[in-house]
Amino acid sequence: MWLYLITGLVLFLVVLKKWFGSRGPNPLAVDTRKPPKPLVFDKALRRKVIKNVFSPDKIPQNLDAIVIGSGIGGQGAAALLARAGKRVLVLEQLGKLGGSCHTFNEKGYEFDVGIHYIGQMNEQSPTRILIDQLTDGQLQWAKMDDPFDVVLIGNLENARRYNMPVGQQPYTEELIKAFPGEKKAIQNFMKLVKKVSGRVSDMVVLKMLPLPLARFLCRIGLVKLISPFFRYASRSVSNVINELTDNKELRTVLSYIFGTYGVFPDKASFALHAVLIDHFLRGGWYPTGGASEITFHLVPTIERAGGAVLSKVTVDKILVNGERRAYGVVVKAKGHEPMNIFAPIVISDAGIFNTYEKLLPSEMEALPEIQNQLGLMKHGQGGFSLFIGLKGTKEDLNLPAANYIYLPSTDLTKLEKDYYTSSADEAVNHIPMVYISSPSAKDPTHEERCPGKSTMTALSFARYDWFQEWKDKKVQKRGADYESVKSAFTEAILETLIKIFPQIKDQIDCYTSGSPLTNQHYLGSSMGEFYGAEHDIARLDPETTAINRATTPIKGLYLTGHDVLMCGFAGALIGAVVCTSEILGRNLFVDLEFLRRKIIQEKAQKNE
Repeated sequence: MWLYLITGLVLFLVVLKKWFGSRGPNPLAVDTRKPPKPLVFDKALRRKVIKNVFSPDKIPQNLDAIVIGSGIGGQGAAALLARAGKRVLVLEQLGKLGGSCHTFNEKGYEFDVGIHYIGQMNEQSPTRILIDQLTDGQLQWAKMDDPFDVVLIGNLENARRYNMPVGQQPYTEELIKAFPGEKKAIQNFMKLVKKVSGRVSDMVVLKMLPLPLARFLCRIGLVKLISPFFRYASRSVSNVINELTDNKELRTVLSYIFGTYGVFPDKASFALHAVLIDHFLRGGWYPTGGASEITFHLVPTIERAGGAVLSKVTVDKILVNGERRAYGVVVKAKGHEPMNIFAPIVISDAGIFNTYEKLLPSEMEALPEIQNQLGLMKHGQGGFSLFIGLKGTKEDLNLPAANYIYLPSTDLTKLEKDYYTSSADEAVNHIPMVYISSPSAKDPTHEERCPGKSTMTALSFARYDWFQEWKDKKVQKRGADYESVKSAFTEAILETLIKIFPQIKDQIDCYTSGSPLTNQHYLGSSMGEFYGAEHDIARLDPETTAINRATTPIKGLYLTGHDVLMCGFAGALIGAVVCTSEILGRNLFVDLEFLRRKIIQEKAQKNE
């Protein structure tokens, strides 16, 4: 008891000093929102922002930081630093900026690659206020349908349908309506979701405490004692839900959201699952104007502080001196000689495996601290994407602004086993889950940009090694054998999609697909995964959480994005806040909460 009391006092003093003893400038001191301007559809104007190709003369002088990768983790960190007056250079290997937030065009159709829906974008949520500040309030959000998710289970000819409506009470009532005999189990599940997800901030606290103290708290058991989040982090989704109900159908429905983090329920942490359920309880949002609007409005914030965001440039190595301090990067770009770019801070949004195994000098990668960190993480499962262009408007085709999640049966463990133990040829007959949505239906401005055209996206999982033999071939030139394997997955998923939405069958104008190799090339994911490092139970272990942080064993080198905290747009963005807090030496979460309360108070006064 005395040990816990003394530890608690020390912890309180450390937190007080670290979280309130501000040393750096506050990037969230002033509300910078302005009335949103009209959307810019002019392609030439947009190209100047989201396709700003690298050249040496565009590199700003006297850089404060270099960011590797332009996903929301990289651009989010850069924009926060820019708001603090720092001059930041963001470098992106692709010709288009944004990482998983970028879009691409095929035969006049616009497709997003990673932004499918985002939760908690209601005006007074911390996430919404944060992104508003980073974009001066110019990035707008469209609310999706209600229900925002639809779960289909069983044979497609007579699949059972379950709607997920907006709001905790309607969500709960809809489940009870579908399972009237399971009222108590459903209510207990929802209470547990709120209890566990309500303490997700414990994850951030653990990552921002001094590492020796954080590890000590984990080893004496205090973290699990005081944190419901970490008590349930070590329990699987299946284990927790199976204790609540024997109803297999209900178990499956309560587990359906596992597709948003890529781990099946028997291996997934219930703590992460609870956070994702809670994240979407208020419904889903989609960026008005499409996913590329995110980058289009972040880049000006970075440029105003003297920084730049440049595409078509590959970071080959991180420069590290004899004192184990990062001091810049080596870059390669077509038409230019390799060159060094210097800055006292290097931030990587390339993922933990790419950063440590590909970008660091070999002697740095071999450091015991880095090998220990790598040993605690695993590569996530690869993903397969199908993008479909349709003739007609969303009204013509009756396309919903909602997501459909199809599960062939309630035996998720068997679905997983049958799929992942199959060869590529056999796996197409055992696809365990398909996520389907219509980006064009979610965006109210899509018809202005692409008149008479609609799009659909379908996603599932895929093992990297099914495609690995072609990894050294050039993109789009991997040969007939590769295209044949990819085509088999495409046709199987397309058949599922047409059975769910038969009205699109004769309106398909074009389609293209992406394997884990596609993700590796275009998104920089090390093994073709959608969600970065595996989000399994082991990753959510308290000590692993503490060790896997934004700071690294290399001074001046920081990690950002979804490998720092958790997957998804919000997870990667919060990872950027953790990263920037460490760089600036102040707790930006406290600053964000102060600003949020100020905005709410000012709005209330205006309404009086």
